[in-house]
Amino acid sequence: MPALADVPAAPLLAGPRQDLEPLRVRHAEEMAVVLDDPALHEFIGGEPATVEQLQRQYSGQVPGPSPDGSQRWFNWVLRRRCDRRAVGTVQATVSREDQLLTAEVAWVVGTAHQGRGYAKESAAAMVTWLRRCGIEAVVAHVHPEHPASQAVARAVGLHPTATLVDGEVRWHSEASQVRERPGMRPRPR
Repeated sequence: MPALADVPAAPLLAGPRQDLEPLRVRHAEEMAVVLDDPALHEFIGGEPATVEQLQRQYSGQVPGPSPDGSQRWFNWVLRRRCDRRAVGTVQATVSREDQLLTAEVAWVVGTAHQGRGYAKESAAAMVTWLRRCGIEAVVAHVHPEHPASQAVARAVGLHPTATLVDGEVRWHSEASQVRERPGMRPRPR
């Protein structure tokens, strides 16, 4: 059984058209612009964060382990290769759940960049890397009226359950149910 501490630090990953850069505090200024649309928060809640709010948030997320050591946090900024612009983020919180090393995953793509497959491609690259690291199960929580996020969850091999968490449907898949996606590979630093 893999241990939480055995999961390596987040590497630079490559999707078909974008790189997934490990999150750094310096990304806050750029990401504040990408995420600065109230419509983006219709399903994820909240409101657009300021640069300063994102800097505080990112400074807590960058270290990796939670303060109590029960979780490992992995966060990436999605950067298109064609013009090096940031378009969104993907993230995973890894912990032990029901005796399985489990990753709870999420994705956010700025409204100006939606509908182009960036979330599917990036989530697939992240989930493939997590599986290679020994993650045994993957879960996501998706708003029941958000078909785009449901499509992303399906694309990475997740299936909806009857469980609701804060109004969102829990999607789940164990490692044996998900196959690696071709073209998703860690990228050398």
